[in-house]
Amino acid sequence: MKKKSTLTYVAVFSVVVALLVFVNLVRESKMLSYLSTDAEACITCHPMNTLYATWQHSSHRSRTVCIDCHLPHDSFVNKMMAKARDGLRHSWAMTFKTYGYNLRVTDNAAGRIQDNCIRCHGEIVSQMMDNSRLYAKVEDSTVSMGRRCWECHRTVPHGRMRNLTATQINFLERDIQ
Repeated sequence: MKKKSTLTYVAVFSVVVALLVFVNLVRESKMLSYLSTDAEACITCHPMNTLYATWQHSSHRSRTVCIDCHLPHDSFVNKMMAKARDGLRHSWAMTFKTYGYNLRVTDNAAGRIQDNCIRCHGEIVSQMMDNSRLYAKVEDSTVSMGRRCWECHRTVPHGRMRNLTATQINFLERDIQ
């Protein structure tokens, strides 16, 4: 009887320890912040600091946060799936240092960003779409208008940042040069 009682205490103790380790992991990683829309949640990983700093100096800061550009807006399920997929990819890259100095957007994420540019700037884009049908030569048939928005608007919203080790060049410094 005493042996069974000891095993019960060991089992309960093990579960409590595992639960405390998990709670600490959630707290230390700021895991719950990833469910928010707060742009500061994106800088819990230090390589994103430069991207955050350049966004803070952009014209988009007053109107958007990271998820407005980087996540889909068609459904809650698609938003959470994209967040989970990107989060796992980012976690892997940050843990194993596979990201290098230049972050590259995936094709899936590029499509989302393009769709969100068009969603927010629809009125302007509709005129561009009309003009592109009349005058432009289509370069990329997978993209509406034949090119991605950031091919022309390269400094929006992350400035002229080159890589993760770069210091941003904000608008005042650029205007002086």
